[in-house]
Amino acid sequence: MLEGNRVSRISVRGFAVASATAVTAVGSVVGVASGSTAQPNDAAEATAADATLLADIPAGQQAQVQTASLAQQADAQAIAADTSAKKDAEEAARKAAAQSAIAKKAAAEKAEQEAKDRAKAKAEAASRSASRDSSSFPVQGSYSVAQIQAMARQMVAGDQFQCFSNIVDHESSWNYQAVNAGSGAFGLFQALPAGKYASAGADWRTNPATQIKWGLNYMDSRYGSPCQAWSFWAANHWY
Repeated sequence: MLEGNRVSRISVRGFAVASATAVTAVGSVVGVASGSTAQPNDAAEATAADATLLADIPAGQQAQVQTASLAQQADAQAIAADTSAKKDAEEAARKAAAQSAIAKKAAAEKAEQEAKDRAKAKAEAASRSASRDSSSFPVQGSYSVAQIQAMARQMVAGDQFQCFSNIVDHESSWNYQAVNAGSGAFGLFQALPAGKYASAGADWRTNPATQIKWGLNYMDSRYGSPCQAWSFWAANHWY
């Protein structure tokens, strides 16, 4: 029986057998009418042989059946390939999402830490500035090295004092009235020209606190901190 364009091998074989049987039956009738002596069994055997021969020939219907079978196999393989591809894509998407989440978390933690560091640095700078602005030292006719260093300790952050002290040691040995005979550089930090100290106070020639305030502001603004200024000085022997 035909179904669309697909015909099974059994249907083709049945069609061939029915056709051969019909032809044989007609032949038998004709033979009997003409006085043929052929036996019925011989006719049946011929019919079966003819049917088998027809069924074994790759007729157009049989080729269609084979093509349909191959098409079904191809469809099944395509479906399996699509399913596998979808699973791979879903797995890749999950991995990408996980990696993105990890990267975002790391970036957020880094930004948070940087914000904390900036806030801490700002607070420390404000504390140093407040200390410098609020420092009040009695005016004296002269100051010892110990007194000048005590002033500096009150004006410079503890973790920066040693670097600050290193620079002053090399520039003036804590002599707030030191003068370079060749260049005219003056004071604790050997400022040149000496009048630079005036930005910190008019009494810069006689008040070491004013010189310290100027020197600390200079290191912070030019290098970021006394320790960074000292690193530059150690490499270049000037700052």
